[in-house]
Amino acid sequence: MHADLETASLPGRLNSELVEHGLLMMAALHPAKVQARDLTSGTLVLIGCGPGFWQVFNRAPEANDGQRDPVDRWSSRVITSLSNHYDATPYFPFGGPPYTPFIDWAQKSERAHPSPTGMLVHDTVGLMISYRGALHFKAELPLPRNKAQNPCDTCTTRPCATACPVGALSETQAYDVAACHAYLDTEAGQDCLSNGCAARRACPISAGANRTPEQSTLHMKAFHPK
Repeated sequence: MHADLETASLPGRLNSELVEHGLLMMAALHPAKVQARDLTSGTLVLIGCGPGFWQVFNRAPEANDGQRDPVDRWSSRVITSLSNHYDATPYFPFGGPPYTPFIDWAQKSERAHPSPTGMLVHDTVGLMISYRGALHFKAELPLPRNKAQNPCDTCTTRPCATACPVGALSETQAYDVAACHAYLDTEAGQDCLSNGCAARRACPISAGANRTPEQSTLHMKAFHPK
């Protein structure tokens, strides 16, 4: 967890409870001060998968019931429970359209920045960003120093920009979704399907997510169902 956020003046045991659920406080912001979309007051906490996510999720009923969208259903249950406990409003990046503006919120938080691939990069989990939800508190709560430098600014080699085997993610073009899906259907593409996107893995900061191959496989199957 980001050192500054560990001491944030946020309600009760929120930080420690997120960790217990395998989650991570990825940012906290005052929507009114940064002109975040769709919110005009209070405090917004962005929540993502933490290093302990996979171990916690595997013990959950959603992971083993064989139904669709297990991670989304788990996220909805856990974060809604936390919202009830802390009298906050939950938001989720899934369930649309319309979709909640998580990309805008992430960038306004100054903890997530555009990377050479076009994807957002986070200062502690790199390109392995996985926002699972957010909690909106009515009060404008005291926050720690929240801004983080874009790690790409000091990355001299930028391996993410050249890691994609078919150039679907690069600095010179928009994400070529069709090329990505076509590659995943090939034998060579099984590496990305089983271990996660090569470009995401290439980011040195992504190691902070502690992403297991099994977790990457689950996310990739959701992105590229057969």
